[in-house]
Amino acid sequence: MVPVPVGVTLAFGITVTVTVAGPGGRWLLMIPGEWQARVECGGRLAGAGFLVTSDKVLTCAHVVQDGDRAPVTVSFPQRPGAEPVPARVVAQGGWPGLRADRGDLAVLQLESEVAIAPAVLAPADAAHGDRRLVAYGFPQGYDDDGTLAEYRTAGPFPLMGEWIQLVAWSGHGQPLVAGFSGAAVALVETGEVVGMVTAADRARDVRTGRMMPTHVIARYWPDLSDLVRLPEQVRPEQAQRGGPWPNDLVSGPARGDTDRARRYDVHSASALGRTAGSRLSPNPGPWQADPAEIAAHALPHTGRARLRGLVEKAARAGLDCDPVRLYRDAAGEFDPEPPDEGFASLWAAAWFVLCEVDDPRTPARFADRLDALLTVPVRSGEAPDWSPILVEVRPSGAGNDVFRVEVSAYSGQRRHLVASGTVAEDRLPAYVQDHVEEAFPYLRPGADELIAFALPRDRLDLPVDRWGSAPDDPTPLGRTYPVVVTDHARRTAGKRHVLTRVWDRLRTCEDAPVQRVACACPDNPMKLRQRMRQPDACLAGFAATSPTARTRKHFEESVTAPAPMIVWSRRGCDGSGEGGCGDAGDCPGAVFLDGLDAHLSRVSPAELPRTVLALREEADTEDDHWARDIQLLWDDPHCFTDEHAGAVHTRSPLA
Repeated sequence: MVPVPVGVTLAFGITVTVTVAGPGGRWLLMIPGEWQARVECGGRLAGAGFLVTSDKVLTCAHVVQDGDRAPVTVSFPQRPGAEPVPARVVAQGGWPGLRADRGDLAVLQLESEVAIAPAVLAPADAAHGDRRLVAYGFPQGYDDDGTLAEYRTAGPFPLMGEWIQLVAWSGHGQPLVAGFSGAAVALVETGEVVGMVTAADRARDVRTGRMMPTHVIARYWPDLSDLVRLPEQVRPEQAQRGGPWPNDLVSGPARGDTDRARRYDVHSASALGRTAGSRLSPNPGPWQADPAEIAAHALPHTGRARLRGLVEKAARAGLDCDPVRLYRDAAGEFDPEPPDEGFASLWAAAWFVLCEVDDPRTPARFADRLDALLTVPVRSGEAPDWSPILVEVRPSGAGNDVFRVEVSAYSGQRRHLVASGTVAEDRLPAYVQDHVEEAFPYLRPGADELIAFALPRDRLDLPVDRWGSAPDDPTPLGRTYPVVVTDHARRTAGKRHVLTRVWDRLRTCEDAPVQRVACACPDNPMKLRQRMRQPDACLAGFAATSPTARTRKHFEESVTAPAPMIVWSRRGCDGSGEGGCGDAGDCPGAVFLDGLDAHLSRVSPAELPRTVLALREEADTEDDHWARDIQLLWDDPHCFTDEHAGAVHTRSPLA
């Protein structure tokens, strides 16, 4: 349907648009200033607000902080004589109550719909570049009819990720004072709302304030997301034309939907950015964008709608999902870190992806990962999907008892360094307690956590599974999570290459037969090495403790062969008997090997860390349990992949 051209002078407060809705058409006179609202609480003026749908008004939470005890009413001063409409608070931003606190937002639902065109919303980006802004508030002396204050943004840099600073347009005129809280901040040329006044500087002769941008409001109230386009969709070339893309066109039509793009409604009339004195015309002029061009460059609405639909589905399903972990899993290498305070909700994380991330692929990855969590049933009896936390302990060069420690998390093909430091040996347990918990937000949501320690050869017997889980939780790590160890010598490129080939085979195996290494160790160590390099080799089980002189060489050959997996007990046979104990029934090492045969030999290699966790839990209930102090060396290279490991930048002088 071709729109009917109507010449109308555009200025803040009055805009006329024409929409042809069917045979005969209809003429719709819209006065954008009517959406400006006055809010009373308990019969007294509380602040301002603005209409965003036919029955929803936005204001500050502190404006209606007594709304649970006193009646709230909303009036529209641009409609003189209209009766105030009762309202109630239906959503809030979680404002704690102090002036500098975040989330100072309240959504009011009117008792009945009003026949007023809602405000047209735009991202705060549209306000930058020395554009004049206006706020309509009700300071003392203007309680009934209100007055205007003219401001500009101080710049595009957000304060605490929550506010944009406002500064007075000139040194005189109305400052932002009490009565402006909740007022819409709008572009003078178009009437588009870019934010909401939340605070003003209380110092004398200082004319500054703060506004909550529209995309931050949408972070707290998801229903607004369909009404405001995203900040990154405002392009430099459109700012040069005098204004942003039409709101309905950018957020609504799919690419190439020129029919929908041709419709002139309240959005396209007030959002084309025409200055005062310009007139509507059916033909594009120097201040008008061709609708076909707009539709061709518009961001498809389906991606945002899909993401919001998935978030709502997750809420209905009661999905237990850490939004920070989900974001980190979806984020690209150069995407920003999540806020220090995290995300208050899954929607907050989704909106952060849409508004704060430049990589257009990240929202799709975020949606795909959330969709996978919702559609893939909880695994039962399947191989674990390990997402490990690696604690690397290396000699520091500062002494035999001082180590360099790094804590990292692996998510997909990326390694995230969480913490690093030089730590004395007696401080290792406390350091791990302090920083392992920090690594969990980087793990893939829904994946199986695994704590792995890469240790020097002479520290492989460290009781890392006995270290506390967290500073406020003394529960042993090994009784809370699957805990394994590995040797640094096995993390070299050559050893990883060999182990990767071995694990390609082991991942299809359904059991882990134990190669018994008795405490007597009658065989030559090289024979054991040769045996553990055979295609069917899997798990080397040692009856003696790793430092035992009689078996130390055998143990080291198994580590460097490399044997796919090694298991031993820190309290096994010490081999002190003459000629060793062999497989004598009273030897603790023999009992340990028998336990391995009974409990591990029929477990798949991928399941071993989880099975050892169960054994540790069981052993803690019995003083003489055979698996007490069990130690598992397990390092499937597929779980510790980093796409950037060993990479050299192409601009590096070493490349």
